[in-house]
Amino acid sequence: MLDRRQSARNKVTYGGVAEVSVGERGETKECVVRDISEKGARLEFSNVTKLPREQMLLTIARKGRSFLAQIMWWRDNFVGVAFSSERPSAPVSDLAERLRQSEQKKRQLKRRIDELLSQG
Repeated sequence: MLDRRQSARNKVTYGGVAEVSVGERGETKECVVRDISEKGARLEFSNVTKLPREQMLLTIARKGRSFLAQIMWWRDNFVGVAFSSERPSAPVSDLAERLRQSEQKKRQLKRRIDELLSQG
């Protein structure tokens, strides 16, 4: 099979959330990012999912980023997406920011515990 990708993909296992527009409302579907590159990704959904041909917003908390993505292909519950060069208009949630703050607080607390233990 011919690989037409412009950049190599890295095998990963990241949790993701795809937000798709259905009529006037948005619907979110959880997925697993199986591989990713600068230009796209391969997603796995828990079951065969109907997705629009238009763009969707893909949020990957582990990367702390959201991507506008267009579906290029799908087979069963696997979907290949290409990332748009446009920036997402607004973040889907503040989960990534809260995670960063939590990690920062954890480091501060660990330093304080180490300090207290070394005094004892």
